[in-house]
Amino acid sequence: MQNHPLNGKTIVITGASSGAGRMTALQFARYKTCLVLAGRNMVALNETAEQCRNAGAETLVQRTDTGDYEMVKSLARAAKNWKGSIHVWVNNAGVLAAGVFDAVPMELHEKVIRTNLLGYMHGAHAVLRIFKDQGYGTLINNISVGGYLPVPYGSCYSASKFGVLGFFEALKGELADWPHIHVCDLFPAFLNTPGIHHAANYTGKVIKPAPPVFDPVHVARACVRVALVPKPVTYIGFTARPLKWIHIICPAFMSYFTGRIIRKYLDKANLIAETSGNVFDTVEFGMSTHGNNGNIPKPSKTLAASAAVGLLVGFWLTRALSLRRS
Repeated sequence: MQNHPLNGKTIVITGASSGAGRMTALQFARYKTCLVLAGRNMVALNETAEQCRNAGAETLVQRTDTGDYEMVKSLARAAKNWKGSIHVWVNNAGVLAAGVFDAVPMELHEKVIRTNLLGYMHGAHAVLRIFKDQGYGTLINNISVGGYLPVPYGSCYSASKFGVLGFFEALKGELADWPHIHVCDLFPAFLNTPGIHHAANYTGKVIKPAPPVFDPVHVARACVRVALVPKPVTYIGFTARPLKWIHIICPAFMSYFTGRIIRKYLDKANLIAETSGNVFDTVEFGMSTHGNNGNIPKPSKTLAASAAVGLLVGFWLTRALSLRRS
């Protein structure tokens, strides 16, 4: 698209080799941007770069493990040296781990925290110095509903996402005197990406995202929107906002409810061998934008209201039964 505000803008995207990161790169490519694509899987990353070039973008590829601060600093330096400035930085790279907390190796918990929490902090630390020198810049963080909704059997994931939310809320307060530097947090509901297939899995069972799952194109389009018109918080998927409010109203119930739902699912799920997935290193499968998880609904206020009412009714019924037993 000619004469678009994003034409020629330098945009860095971490975790661009698959899933929401790859889809975000493809969306930005439509506007003839200059994309710096970061990830651990160079084969998949180069595939993304080629698709973006075909769409009209210039691309630079940089192998980066966001858990390694030196690599993230090198990424920021390469992007700055390439075009002289960085307009948008998208923190997106993340990993998942499932299993009973004390059955998952502690070093795996630590690596999830290093990627999901410290990785986002590394990105912010590296690019903010450039933004301040320029006097402008937009930092976009793909956090997920996991930033405020606990995930039993994914405790280290919850720790990382709750931490990311708190970190960026504090950072926004620090940047109040920098009116042209923006921090934009995205909270998508569960996405139909390969991430769940790449996850470390110590449950011994096949795991799937909780329905409904949403097309990652919604995250990609949200990134473009906030790059054009920065917004502190964006909820993606009709379940994202209701889940937040239900957790605020009845947090203990949500922890109980989600734990019970996951246990019931695992009781019936098919057996699978334990795996550390892509937590410690990249994998060589499922590097597309989508994860073939199905059940991608169209946004609907009616469905959102129904989900909220259903969960609240479940809460009150559970509470009433508990009081009756006592």
